[in-house]
Amino acid sequence: MDRLSYFIRRILLIIPTFIGITFVCFAICQFVPGGPVEQTLIRMRGMGDTGRGASDRAAIGPEQRKAIEAHFGFDKPIPQRYWKWLWTDRMGLAVDSYLYPNKKVWQLIVERFPVSLIFGLSGLFLTYLICIPLGIAKALRHGSAFDLVSSLVVFTGYAIPAFAFGMLLKSLFSGTTDFALDWFPAAGFHSIHFDGLSFWGKTKDIARHMFLPVLCYTIGNFAVLTLLMKNSMMEQVSQDYVRTVLAKGGSLRRAIWRHALRNALVPIATGIGGVLTVMFAGAVLIEKVFEIPGMGRLSLEAIVSRDYMLFMGILGLTSILGLLGRILSDFCYVLIDPRIHFRS
Repeated sequence: MDRLSYFIRRILLIIPTFIGITFVCFAICQFVPGGPVEQTLIRMRGMGDTGRGASDRAAIGPEQRKAIEAHFGFDKPIPQRYWKWLWTDRMGLAVDSYLYPNKKVWQLIVERFPVSLIFGLSGLFLTYLICIPLGIAKALRHGSAFDLVSSLVVFTGYAIPAFAFGMLLKSLFSGTTDFALDWFPAAGFHSIHFDGLSFWGKTKDIARHMFLPVLCYTIGNFAVLTLLMKNSMMEQVSQDYVRTVLAKGGSLRRAIWRHALRNALVPIATGIGGVLTVMFAGAVLIEKVFEIPGMGRLSLEAIVSRDYMLFMGILGLTSILGLLGRILSDFCYVLIDPRIHFRS
């Protein structure tokens, strides 16, 4: 009953938390210069450039400016604008993008979603697939040569920014320089002749395009998770219940895999909730380096171009999924260790 009431409260808290996050970001966006009103005025001044001088190009009266502000809704108070964005415009998903005038925000998100889904889930899966066994091996061989060498590799990968590592891999394995190996494509999500390939051909083509970006994503995230798994496993191995299993004649393998591992995975479950947001957040700089048309790159384009509706639409969906991901992490705690109770 404690768990049920806890999860019910957490779900209900999503509403005020979501409103708080989005309202603050929405209010900030209204004061950032270079918005749709300023961009429209710049275009109008450029259209008025007929060679008659700068004074004629800038001849936009207050009435015209007010009409433009009214067109974009900037003549209304911020709470009223926020309510229109939240309810009437469906978190901005039902309106046209400023950057892509002929497309709704939800259409842009749907187009980029499959790319980020493949990129995010494959990177997250590969990260956990490497980190958990590596962390366990480092814990069982603490202080050995394997532990020292693997720590050197882990911290080296952690010290190199993911986008810089991506540029290095791109220059070495994508044929972008004279001495580079042309093993992987330099950019994009698939080849030009992608539509003419078979199912397995398409799978292989996407895998070749995604290998280097996913490797960069994994390198940039696995160091902390590996050390967390190692420390958690070392803590569990030193517990009394493990010594009890060994004292009763049980093998170390049995003590580790049937008893200690489950408890050691509890801290690792913190990041499981991120599976809901990884396809929306993406890796902005990695997608930029490899020119991947995913959600991370779309977010960057929205910020640079001051496309508030597109940015807020992505932010709204990401906020909801992030809040649900926190609840998913707590639920994973319970699945891993049923002894956990949530009390407030």
